[in-house]
Amino acid sequence: MSDSVSGCPPPRTAVSEAEVEALVRGICFKTGPPRRLGVEVEWLVHEPRAPRLPVTPERLDAVYAALRTVPLTSPLTVEPGGQLELSSLPAASLMECVDTVSADLAAVRAVLREDGLALVGLGHDPWHAPRRFLRQPRYDAMEACLDRTGPGGRFMMCASASVQVCVDAGYEEPGPLGHVRRWWLAHQLGAVLLAAFANSPLAGGRPTGWRSTRQLRWTQIGTGRAGGPPLDTDPRGTWTRHVLDAPVMCVRRDGGPWDVPEGLTFREWIRTRAPRPPTREDLDYHLTTLFPPVRPRGHLELRMIDAQPGDDGWIVPLAVTAALFDDPEATETAYRAVKPLSERTLGLAAPHNPLYRDAARDALTDPELREAAVTCFTAALAALPRLGATAEVTDAVAAFLERHVLRGRCPADDLLDLLNGESRGPHGRETRP
Repeated sequence: MSDSVSGCPPPRTAVSEAEVEALVRGICFKTGPPRRLGVEVEWLVHEPRAPRLPVTPERLDAVYAALRTVPLTSPLTVEPGGQLELSSLPAASLMECVDTVSADLAAVRAVLREDGLALVGLGHDPWHAPRRFLRQPRYDAMEACLDRTGPGGRFMMCASASVQVCVDAGYEEPGPLGHVRRWWLAHQLGAVLLAAFANSPLAGGRPTGWRSTRQLRWTQIGTGRAGGPPLDTDPRGTWTRHVLDAPVMCVRRDGGPWDVPEGLTFREWIRTRAPRPPTREDLDYHLTTLFPPVRPRGHLELRMIDAQPGDDGWIVPLAVTAALFDDPEATETAYRAVKPLSERTLGLAAPHNPLYRDAARDALTDPELREAAVTCFTAALAALPRLGATAEVTDAVAAFLERHVLRGRCPADDLLDLLNGESRGPHGRETRP
């Protein structure tokens, strides 16, 4: 959802329904040996000395202009509300990904620090109402479209941040690393990751009743925009149908505002060819306007994890997810651990099902989610040395397992403790913020 996709389309050639089906099947699931890993890390930008005061657009403009001069390995983009996002290039190993993004984040933080600003790891802004920073046709159209379902869309656009982990789709053939099983596992394990890393219990300075208010916002923008397809044994087919039957967010135009049709699916757009015939470029753009918790983009994007506290907090969900998807032994353990949870979906697509609702609201206070999380995190910790993880990474995962998962807690519970005037250290001892 960054400002890297904002230009107008090139010369157009109409695309047929059959062509769309072939394109989506071909580009969204690229199978093969799992070898690549990526992460997209979003951050809110606040002034540490006065985080309740919004940073002025003029100040953001100035510091972001300075950031554009900094050489980085990972693309740096700005989100609609002024959040920053670093998107790693596909890495050949966990540690390559960690080292590259860590170095880029250090460079970004140094520039922000000179202006008295800091990156803040929260899934949802706890104080500020959503406020647009970027004024572009893409975001004007997005705002107009999402406003039809209520205010959740503006909060999602302008007041949320996440850690998005990207893993390969897997082998074509069946097995622990096959693409059908990885697709299924991503959705069920996604609820466990959502619960364990929930870190957004506040809005307007008050508890919302949800450990992940960010996930609540995604749910509020509707099944067509933020939902996924039902799970079956043909991920390509179900995703292709979902893409065709999902509502079109906007029809881009050269100059002037973009059209924001209401209730027009991509399939209907192809058939009616109005207000103009859709093109391959329109399909590519349409795919970027669908926000399910697991999105196939050649690889699998896991989009349900809140931004994490601390400079290096993002490394833990990256490491845990990598271990559970790319180490066969850990994958098999995770599959067994989350299989009972699938009964709680009631056959409904994520995130609009009871399992995701309970994960976002109750997190690891839910006994079944806690049990699955303990099993999965323990398996991931055992697998990390086999993936070449350093002691620093394994120690961070072990500390998170001890501080949160084994206690049935998540980072949101720490924030709620702070709001109540107390905080508990890593060994349960009370400390003061």
